[in-house]
Amino acid sequence: MSDQPSRATAARRRRASGIAVDFDGRRLAVARRLQCMSRSELARRVEVSPPAVMQYERGLSRPGMTVLARIGLTLGMPVEFFSRGLEIPEVAPSTAHFRSLRSTPANRREQALAFGELALAVLDVIEQYVDLPPVSLPGIELPARPAEEDIAAAAGRTRRALSVPDGPVPNAVRLLEAHGVLVVRLPAEGFDARVDAFSSSVTASGRPIVLMSPLKDDKARSRFDAGHELGHLVMHAGVEPGSKVVESQAMSFAAEFLMPRAEIEDSLPTRIDWQTFHALKRHWGVSLKALVYRAHKLGRLSDLSYRRANEQLKRWGHPEPGPLGPPESPSVLGAAAELLEKSGTPLSTLAEAARIPLQSVLAIVAAGRSNKPTLTIHA
Repeated sequence: MSDQPSRATAARRRRASGIAVDFDGRRLAVARRLQCMSRSELARRVEVSPPAVMQYERGLSRPGMTVLARIGLTLGMPVEFFSRGLEIPEVAPSTAHFRSLRSTPANRREQALAFGELALAVLDVIEQYVDLPPVSLPGIELPARPAEEDIAAAAGRTRRALSVPDGPVPNAVRLLEAHGVLVVRLPAEGFDARVDAFSSSVTASGRPIVLMSPLKDDKARSRFDAGHELGHLVMHAGVEPGSKVVESQAMSFAAEFLMPRAEIEDSLPTRIDWQTFHALKRHWGVSLKALVYRAHKLGRLSDLSYRRANEQLKRWGHPEPGPLGPPESPSVLGAAAELLEKSGTPLSTLAEAARIPLQSVLAIVAAGRSNKPTLTIHA
């Protein structure tokens, strides 16, 4: 009790001096990375030093109200966003498996990670109102030098753990969501097209996340991306991302998960037979390129036939012949938001409680729902 007057006096002095009393540096870091802006650039625009921005983000100091107003204008966020509210979980870059790690600038990867972190925060506040699927993925420890057989065994074990029946996986993206993974699609605008799908099983919220590319506008490619990221989630927790070995393992996992050897091997052609490949594409929901690769990997196609098939695929380009329809899309965030709206809890209420702009919440929900058009019939 004795220190209460002194604390109140200190608070009054801070307000009088213009220091932001209620400030969360973590939120500043998220907002800055969402705008793909360096600390130096932000410092220049708001007229402070780069070390000052670093101290703000790390919670070592707080900006003055005038500087905070400039920060909000520069980053396109209301000042209220930077106050303490719902904690925004962190996704450390060292845990994120980017397919395009070496071909994308670090600031663009950070931007995508920040979007994922904001999505996890929105999911956290929705989960206070709606029961969402719990995380139920197997954790598979590979040998120090895993062989192809070890990767195939991991994929088979995962199919059994997720109760996938024999035959094609009905919907790879929805399967991830059903087992507690947050799946969202990066917005098409404002993000670098070179940022491919990525995932992380190590998040502060405890919920794995998969972010899919908005450019994968094909069902086959979206399914393979989902299988690839699932491989990272179950096999590579704690494994340093980015190496060709790790990416190759996830590729082999996806191939076996979506096209189990025991079920597909005998039906793969031993020569270039596009009619057969097209039939297999429709049945398994994978691309011609994936099937040709699988046929070669399993010894059905010779090296010469494999090269010739890839030359033809290259001539066809993207999209390849025989489209399967729109990509598989996430649905959990969108369905939960609709349920809340119907029950009388609008997203604006959630946005206010979480101190996240409604526009940002709507963007996150849109990234986590089906992009199929809705038919409206007017009487």
